[in-house]
Amino acid sequence: MAAQEPSPPSSMENNKPGFPKKILANKLEDKHLCNCCQNILRRPLQAQCGHRFCSYCFNRTVGSGPQKCGACIKEDIFEEPTSILKQGCAFPDNAARREVENLPAVCISEGCCWKGSIKDYEVNHEGKCEFMILACSLCKELIRLNEQERHNERECPERTLNCKYCKEPFHFKNIKAHDEICPKYPMICEGCAKKKIPREKYFDHIKFCSKFRTPCRYHVVGCDMLVEKEKIHEHERACAHDHLNLLLHCIMGMKVSLEGLQPQNLELAGHKALELHKALRDLEARVSQLSAIAGPSGPPVQGVPSSSSSTPSSSASASGQPPPPLPTSFTPLPSTVGAALELQLHSEKTKVAELARRCQEMEVKAGTFEDVVCVLNREVERFATTIEASNRQHRLDQDKIEALSNKVRQLERQVGVKDLTVAEMEGRLREMSATTFDGVFIWRISDFTKKRQDAVAGRAPAMFSPAFYTSKYGYRMCLRIYLNGDGTGRGSYLSLFFVVMRGMSDALLKWPFNQKVTLMLLDQSNREHIIDAFRPDITSSSFQRPVSEMNIASGCPLFCPLSKLEGKNSYIRDDTIFIKAIVDLTGL
Repeated sequence: MAAQEPSPPSSMENNKPGFPKKILANKLEDKHLCNCCQNILRRPLQAQCGHRFCSYCFNRTVGSGPQKCGACIKEDIFEEPTSILKQGCAFPDNAARREVENLPAVCISEGCCWKGSIKDYEVNHEGKCEFMILACSLCKELIRLNEQERHNERECPERTLNCKYCKEPFHFKNIKAHDEICPKYPMICEGCAKKKIPREKYFDHIKFCSKFRTPCRYHVVGCDMLVEKEKIHEHERACAHDHLNLLLHCIMGMKVSLEGLQPQNLELAGHKALELHKALRDLEARVSQLSAIAGPSGPPVQGVPSSSSSTPSSSASASGQPPPPLPTSFTPLPSTVGAALELQLHSEKTKVAELARRCQEMEVKAGTFEDVVCVLNREVERFATTIEASNRQHRLDQDKIEALSNKVRQLERQVGVKDLTVAEMEGRLREMSATTFDGVFIWRISDFTKKRQDAVAGRAPAMFSPAFYTSKYGYRMCLRIYLNGDGTGRGSYLSLFFVVMRGMSDALLKWPFNQKVTLMLLDQSNREHIIDAFRPDITSSSFQRPVSEMNIASGCPLFCPLSKLEGKNSYIRDDTIFIKAIVDLTGL
């Protein structure tokens, strides 16, 4: 009789579309596909028109109201109202569901070697595969499920960390920028080599650290030595001669600069002095002329020699002409005019000297600033060179890391493929070692207690035996056991089923399968074996020629009461039971 499959929890009924086609381990058939999503049916519903849909797909289709069946339209068999899809017009297709859930499946994740039925895939493996690819919620990078924790903690560039020094949160990509401003970041004094000085206290430390190296006071004139604070006076005493030479060179340079800057000002002052001297001589000549004109009758003009006054008088008397009258507006010039001019000249010279002094001060300041700028330029160039070298090295390191990462990923893929091949070979080897070719098969099930606990908890409700044959080129078969029962026997009986599998020689065999099958739970004291036998129902699909890896299991859901296996009994020894299957070879 056909086994009744258990139903998964109701929470899984309507929340997922069909299974992806890639999970099938054998050839895909159209009858197993949803007419909506075109994937393998999950919780199939059959509509009035006969087409099957996933429960999720059907409910989504009719959620906005009645819809026409797209499959009927495509097949040109549309018929009102049969082909109208609406709530309540479809029913669960349990036969199709059992058929689909018993199909063999493989995991579609690269590197995973899991195998089982579609039902096992849904209950125990779907969404739990360690090789499943999913996107990181922060950086959107595709990663495997088994790498998610490591990625979130160590690799994700968008992860948030707490600074181990100041405990402030920041993004991992900003770690270098944070280290540059973190007030608690530990620094090392370049002088005394003291470690773990918080950045916020570093400048206070170097201000009083006697070992800290600071530039010499004469760095503005060219001394480029860095001296410890406690040795600065010793350095100045030892290098006094060098410092004087540096100062001399600096002063001589300033003098040359001043000589290059002063000629214009000095030339202008010289022109002014010449003009003043010329004006002074003109005034003196005018005074002399006026004194001569005044003659002896007038008072002598101060500053003009008296001997010169007689000559014009005699000359006028001789000619008999009266002397020309003096201008009514003429006033004799005082002797202080020359002194005033001399004072103005002195004032101009003083201004020129002041300008020269100020120019010299500006030159000193300009020279100091030039030295500072020169030092800063050297530092900037040195830092720029260091940064460029560091960037080049960083790019080289990144290229090497990327190449090594690609190599590691390639090797991991190769190892995964080889592990999968080894697992398949081991499985085939185990199957071949347990295979029989005479229709008689004894299945040894060890660790019975643990496996029954797994069955009760729902982790592994069913187990398949290795395959066995009626002959080397005969029928291929296996057993399926439910240690906590199945269907009507769940929780109270041990259920045992017989499964016809697809074999290499099926084309040469007679179908349907019609050989008597005897199933036995062996009494290890050889007193009372538990035996059940049946002859196949040739109309059942369980005994037709398999079109998939295996047909639907058929057998005895009430094979053995679990009460017989409790307490002290002769069926379980050393936590092991033995199941025996005998296929009657009559007529083969």
